[in-house]
Amino acid sequence: MSLLKIKISVLFLLLVASITAQAQGEDMNSSKYQVATFAGGCFWCMQPPFDNLKGVVSTEVGYTGGDVDNPTYEQISRGNTGHYEAMRVVYDPDVVSYKKLLETFWHNIDPTQADGQFADRGSQYHTAIFYHDEQQKALAEVSKQELEKSGKFDRPIVTKIIKAEVYYPAENYHQNYYQKNSLHYERYKRGSGRAGFIEENWKNQE
Repeated sequence: MSLLKIKISVLFLLLVASITAQAQGEDMNSSKYQVATFAGGCFWCMQPPFDNLKGVVSTEVGYTGGDVDNPTYEQISRGNTGHYEAMRVVYDPDVVSYKKLLETFWHNIDPTQADGQFADRGSQYHTAIFYHDEQQKALAEVSKQELEKSGKFDRPIVTKIIKAEVYYPAENYHQNYYQKNSLHYERYKRGSGRAGFIEENWKNQE
């Protein structure tokens, strides 16, 4: 083999090693990501505000808190499985704090409604914060107390703080519904009363 071919081979091997090391480094860095889970009524409406946050790596809608394995939307919609419509957020805590995620959650629900959310009624539409560790639990409790003390609402805050349970991803057609069916999504969000409530209570607030 000529000297030139040897040099090219060595350079190629070095390049492959560099790319592999970089990929492995990225995989290791991904372990810094954390998970948050929220239930805020119809999960179609909860995904967009979190997708718009810098530092959120991904979001996914699904079901949690019930006693049926691998539930379907049809089962959930009957309201007898104990599941919440929920969403899971993967985020980079170096970019966005859990406190900011909590603020975003509160700003997109009616925390005083005990029978569901807006036009949607039933236990599957109840609101909840599902904590994944004791730090999340403590931050959620403080956040709820601050909202209660703020006097923002004249009714009790009924959103529950619950230990994270088994979570099942929802069917694919529910994922990013606001992008797949944007017109229907916008009509639903406004028609349900959610959009008006948010505008009335959190206008000009991030």
